[in-house]
Amino acid sequence: MKIATWNINGVKARIDNLLHWLRESEPDIVCLQEIKSLDEGFPRLEIEALGYHVETHGQKGFNGVAILSKLRFDEVNRRLPGDEDDEQARFIEGVFSTSRGALRVVSLYLPNGNPVGTDKFSYKLRWMERFERWAEERLALEEPLILGGDYNVIPQPLDARYPDHWLDDALFQPQSRASFRRLTNLGFVDAYREVDDASGAYSFWDYQAGAWQKNNGIRIDFLMMSPEASDRLVSADIEKHVRGWEKPSDHVPVVAHLDVVPVVI
Repeated sequence: MKIATWNINGVKARIDNLLHWLRESEPDIVCLQEIKSLDEGFPRLEIEALGYHVETHGQKGFNGVAILSKLRFDEVNRRLPGDEDDEQARFIEGVFSTSRGALRVVSLYLPNGNPVGTDKFSYKLRWMERFERWAEERLALEEPLILGGDYNVIPQPLDARYPDHWLDDALFQPQSRASFRRLTNLGFVDAYREVDDASGAYSFWDYQAGAWQKNNGIRIDFLMMSPEASDRLVSADIEKHVRGWEKPSDHVPVVAHLDVVPVVI
């Protein structure tokens, strides 16, 4: 089974790229972030025509997450628990049937948090704390669980071409990186780092200052796997070539192959 995460940066603006990539890459499950669309405005018909089921948690103009799946959804949960006043669309969980039982997949878009020292950074840290609590509770189910998304965190200096450029950014603050480490301490595994621990692997390149052409990137998109999922990891990759397409997102897909057979109904 092939599972992917991709911050699409506007699904309507990138629909041609998305459809082309779905045909080329043929993922079984896709976590999308920053769809920037209300649920009723999501271009589901074009995607469903390729054999995908679609579930969204949208928001007008910004944020928004979705899961596309060749498997039928057994269950869908929207919104991260813990704050009923939080209206931002950043979280959706799907549950699927496989040959080895239930598989849980989350598409999440963590807050950016900039500028540091403002309410935006405080919101980022509160959101991450809620997410940690939720993830720890889900681990108790002892099921394969994949947390795919744009984490807006640069975990280590090797995850940035120029780490010094990010010292004042919310993505590289000690508190942000500590929260990411707590996920790994719970037992979650970074799928890509399981297969490649070298520097120079990035998933985001800014549109400005020729960042893509200079490979001035950062790695902030992850498939974090529970022990039950990581035990079945076969390979992982960053599909970097997508950034060179016309009208690209500033992120690219991150993918993982698992030794799991989907139950397709």
